[in-house]
Amino acid sequence: MSSRRLELTRRDFLNGVALSVAAGLSPRELFAASPNPSGLTGLRGNHPGSFEAAHQLAREGLKPRRPREQTDELYDLIVIGGGLSGLAAAFLYQQREGGRVLVIDNHDDFGGHAKRNEFHVGGERLIGYGGSQSIDSPSAYSRGAKRLLRDIGIDTEPFYEYFDRGYFSRRGMRPGIHFRAADYGRDVVLPNVLGDHRGPADPAVMDSALDRYPLSAADREAFRALIHYDGDPLPSLSVRAKRERLRSMSYLDYLEELLDVPRDVRVILRDITKGYWGFGWDALSALEGWRLGMPGTAGLGIGGENGDDDGEPYIFHFPDGNAAIARALVRQLIPEAIGGRSMESLVLADVDYSLLDVVGAPTRLRLNTTALELRNTADGKAVDVTCTRAGRIERVRGRHAIMAGYLHMLPAMCPELEHAQRRAIDYAEKVPLVYISMAVRNWRAFAELGMHHIYVPQSPLMHAFGLDFPVSIGDYEFTRNPAEPAVLHGSFAPTVPDKGLSQREQNRAGRARLYDMRFADYEQLIVEQLDGALRGGGFDVERDLAAITVNRWPHGYAYEYNELYDPPEYNSQNGPHLLARQPLGRISMANSDSQAHAYVDGAFDAAIRAVREQFG
Repeated sequence: MSSRRLELTRRDFLNGVALSVAAGLSPRELFAASPNPSGLTGLRGNHPGSFEAAHQLAREGLKPRRPREQTDELYDLIVIGGGLSGLAAAFLYQQREGGRVLVIDNHDDFGGHAKRNEFHVGGERLIGYGGSQSIDSPSAYSRGAKRLLRDIGIDTEPFYEYFDRGYFSRRGMRPGIHFRAADYGRDVVLPNVLGDHRGPADPAVMDSALDRYPLSAADREAFRALIHYDGDPLPSLSVRAKRERLRSMSYLDYLEELLDVPRDVRVILRDITKGYWGFGWDALSALEGWRLGMPGTAGLGIGGENGDDDGEPYIFHFPDGNAAIARALVRQLIPEAIGGRSMESLVLADVDYSLLDVVGAPTRLRLNTTALELRNTADGKAVDVTCTRAGRIERVRGRHAIMAGYLHMLPAMCPELEHAQRRAIDYAEKVPLVYISMAVRNWRAFAELGMHHIYVPQSPLMHAFGLDFPVSIGDYEFTRNPAEPAVLHGSFAPTVPDKGLSQREQNRAGRARLYDMRFADYEQLIVEQLDGALRGGGFDVERDLAAITVNRWPHGYAYEYNELYDPPEYNSQNGPHLLARQPLGRISMANSDSQAHAYVDGAFDAAIRAVREQFG
C-alpha cells in the first residue's frame, strides 16, 4: 500500500486522483456507496482510501490547488469530521440555530472511532463494536453532556436491566490467562489471578490456579507474595514525598526496585493496562498503579483507598458500542435516513446511506471526503474548505467551520495557524489501537474452559480477547447458549516495551507497525492465538471461525497527559491543548483531542464549546 502511494506524482495529487489510485481502486469503485459499510469485513477502521490523501498532505507537504468554483451553495456551518464530536456539533447547532449544515468525513461510514461491525452467521445477525466502546461513568458528565445524551434519546438507566451482570458467573465462567507456547514452552490456559476489567479474581480459585502457572517455584511464590502484599516500601517518606517518588517511576520499576519482584512476574503484569491506556506499565507511573489498585500498592498510605472505582458500574454499553450514539445523532439530524424513535430501536435499525447527502436537506453528511485545507476568507465572513472526493478536488464554503477531526492534522491544513499554536497542537499525538471483531459459529470452547475473557501476556497481537459484553436490548438478544454464533472482541495496542522508550516513542513505532501490516498478517496471528488459547476447549479454527474484521486506528485514543513524562500540572483543565484548541477566526476546534480526554464526554464537551465559540 505505501509503495503504491509513493509512486504517485505531485501532479496526480493536485489533480485530485491520489486518493483513489493509492487505494488500488478506481474512483467509481472506491466511492460507490455501500448498502451497509458496517457489514464489511477485512481491514476496517482507518481503511484503505481514508488516509492516503491526508498522509501526502501531512507527511510530504503536498498542497492541493484551491478550485475557483465553489461546490454547493453557502452553508451556515461546515463540520470536518463525522465522529461523535462532529455529529454532536452539527446537532447542537441545528438545535439552537437551524440553518444549512454540511458534515464531511474521510471514511465510508459515519461515527469516527465509534465503529459498528456486523456479521451474518448461521442465519443470525451479529453486532459488535470496532472502536469507542461504552458510556463510561455518565453520572460524572458535565451538565451539557448529560443534556445532549438526553436530547438525542439516550437514557443510561435501562442498562441496569439490559446488561446482564450475572451472565458469566451463573455459567461458572471467569477471566482466564493464556501462556503462549512461544513464550512458555507450551500453551497453558488457566484462571487469571488478577481478574480483569469486569471484576476481581475469585479468591477461591486464585491460589490453586497460581500453583499451575508455568513459572519457577520461586517466581510463583514471589507472585503470591505480591498479590497479598499490604506493606509500605517507603515508610520513611511523607505522603507528599511518597507521591512524588511514585509519580517519577514506572510501576514496573516500582516492582523491581522497591519490591524485588522477579522479571518473569513483572512481564505477566506489564500489559494488563493496554486496554485502558493503550500501552503497558513500563510507560505508566507507580502512582497510577496505586490509583488502579495494582498489586503491591495497597499499603502505601498516601490518602484514601487505592483504585479509581467511583461506584458506578461499567455497564452502559450498546451491542455496537458507541456507534449507537452516532446513529442517534444522525437520526436527529437526518430522520429519514434511520428509522425508529426509541433508543432500543437504534440497534437493529437499517441506515439508508443514499439519504445522508441530499441536495436541499438542512443537514448533509458527506462520506468518503477528505478535508485538505481550511481557510478564513479574506473578508473574514466565511471559511473555505478544500477537500477531495471521488477523485476530484472541491471547495465548499460555510459561514463558520468546526474542525472535529484529528487535531494533529490542522497545521498541515490551515496556513493561518501561528507558530505557538502549531507547537501546542504538535505536543500530543493519538495512541494507536486496533479493535478486532471475530464472528464464531459457536462459543463452546469458552464454556468448556470456564472462561469468558482471556488475557495474553507478551502477545504479538491481541493482549486480550473474549466474549462481548452480555447486553440484550430491544429485539436484539445476546447469545443464549454456547451452541449459538457469537462475536468475540480482541484488543491490540502496538508497543515496544522494556526498551526504555517513552510513551510517545512507543506510539510512533507502533503506528508505523500498523501501517506496515496487511490484513493477512493480522489474520495469521489471530488464527494462531485462537488456536493456542482455545484448542483445549475443542475450538477448531477452520470450522468455528466465520469472519474477521480488523478495526485499525493508527490514531486511536486521544492523548491524555501521562504524569511519568508530562509536567504534573498538566491535566484536562490545564496544558498545551488549551492553546491548541483556540479558535481561528470563524474556525473552532472540537474532537476529544481538544479536551485531552479520550471519552464520549470529552467529545461532547468539545462540541459544546466549539458551537458556543462560534455562535455565542
